[in-house]
Amino acid sequence: MIKLITLNQPRMAQAFIDYMASRQVDIKMMPEGGGQFALWLVDSQHQVETEAELKMFLDNPNHAKYQAASWDMAETRSNHFRYHSPSMMSMIKSKAGPFSLLIMATCLVIFALQQFGAGQPVFDVLHFPAYAGQEWQIWRWVSHALLHFSVMHIAFNLLWWWQLGGDIELRLGSGKLLQVFLVSAALSGFGQYWVEGANFGGLSGVVYALVGYIWMLGYRAPNKGLVMPKPILGFMLVWLVLGFVQPFMAIANTAHLVGLLSGVAIGLWDTRK
Repeated sequence: MIKLITLNQPRMAQAFIDYMASRQVDIKMMPEGGGQFALWLVDSQHQVETEAELKMFLDNPNHAKYQAASWDMAETRSNHFRYHSPSMMSMIKSKAGPFSLLIMATCLVIFALQQFGAGQPVFDVLHFPAYAGQEWQIWRWVSHALLHFSVMHIAFNLLWWWQLGGDIELRLGSGKLLQVFLVSAALSGFGQYWVEGANFGGLSGVVYALVGYIWMLGYRAPNKGLVMPKPILGFMLVWLVLGFVQPFMAIANTAHLVGLLSGVAIGLWDTRK
C-alpha cells in the first residue's frame, strides 16, 4: 500500500475514493487523529494514474464527475465511511526502500542473537577493528553499526534510520543511502575508537550523518524534496550536546559528532554546484 495524502475532510475524500473505484482503482481511508484522514492506494501499479487524478481532484473537488461517482457508488457501498487500517508491515514498507529494510532486519537478527546467549561471540566478530590485523577485516569498519545493547538503544536508532534513511532512499535511491551509510559508519567508528576504544556499537553515528545530510540538502538543494524539520534538528542537536555533558549514560558522543560532520560534508559535496 502507498500513502497518497492526508486530508481533514473525509466526505470530500470519499468522493475521490468513489471516483477511483468507478475506474477499478481501490483506495482505503484511515483516520490518523486530530481530524486527519489518510488515503492509501492498495495496488502500486495504479500509482501514476492515481496521483495525476488526485492533483486534478484537489484543484476542483466539486467537479460533477466526482459527485456523479459518489451517487453511482452509493448503491453498492454498505458503509459510506469505512476506514481501513493498513498492516504494520505495509506502513513500514511505504516509508522505506530495500536497503533501509535490509539494515533494519539485520540489526534485529543480530540483536536477537545477542539476547539468546551469543552476545560476546557476535560482538567479537562485528566490533570495530581494535587489534593488529583486524584493520584489514573490512567488514568491521561498518559492522559495528549493526550492534545494539538494549531495547531502547535499538528502538531509538531503528526508528530514526527508518524515518530519515527511508526518506533519502525513496528520494535519491538505494545507492545514495548505501554511500552515506558506509562513509559515516567508517568515519564515526574511527572517531569513537580513537577517543575511547572499540567497546561501542550502534547506528547512532549513521543516524546523525543522515541528519547532517538532509539538513544540508534541505538548505542548499530544496528541489531534492528532502527537508529537516527544525524541531527534529533542534532535538537531535540538543541530544548531541547533552551526551557530552551528562555523567550518567555511556553514549558514543564522538561517533555522533563525527557522524553529523560526515553527513554535512557529503551533503555539501553533493550540492557543490
